[in-house]
Parts: sequence; C-alpha cells; structure tokens
Amino acid sequence: NKHFLWHFDFIFSNIFCFAGINVVKRKLATHDNLKLTITQEGNKFTVKESSTFRTIEIVFELGVTFNYSLADGTELTGTWNLEGNKLVGKFKRVDNGNELNAIREIIGGELVQTYTYEGVEAKRIFKKE
Repeated sequence: NKHFLWHFDFIFSNIFCFAGINVVKRKLATHDNLKLTITQEGNKFTVKESSTFRTIEIVFELGVTFNYSLADGTELTGTWNLEGNKLVGKFKRVDNGNELNAIREIIGGELVQTYTYEGVEAKRIFKKE
C-alpha cells in the first residue's frame, strides 16, 4: 500500500488553452492550489484531488475503463495503464470523441503530469509534501 501526497506549484501550464477555458478561468486555475494524494494497492489506485474549486476522489483499476469529469465539467472516458514506471492514461471526450492522453511520472523527485490534446502538450509539476 503506497501513499503519496503531491502539491502543485504553478510553473508552466497551457493545459487550459486546449480545454477551451476562458482567460479568467485560466488565471484562476493558476492559483487553484491543487494537491494530489495518490494511493496504490496492487492494480487499484485512489487519487484524491483537492483544490480551491473542488475536492474529488477517483478510484480506478489499471486497464479498466472509467468515467471522469474535468474541473470545467468536460466528461471523459478511458483507462490508466502502467508502462514501465509511467502511468499512461488514454481518454476520449464524451461530447466530441477527441482523444486526451495523459502521463504521470516521477522525474527528479517531482510528479510530472503531461497532457496531450489535439497536438497541444501541457505539463503540471507537483512537488512532494
């Protein structure tokens, strides 16, 4: 049973550009104080997202399709899998079928979350608490 707490420091992120979120929401999101708590038990992961805007808990099993809502209400469906020491997520937007891919990996003691949507890449970097 592994348990990790990560805190997002705003370094660089254009994640909100491709999600179609307006400038005001983008500026707010740069101060969303997002924290991730990731717990792993075998193939089952629990991710608690806590921010200024919401607190949710996502439970998923590797390779099993599940539904997820982004903070702006965009609905996604897809899976997470382990590829080496990377968590790789392959999702589709429910409204238009477009793919959103995500990678979570530990680089230099930080959790780096990389998203790709319609050819645009965005990163969020979380520091360990």
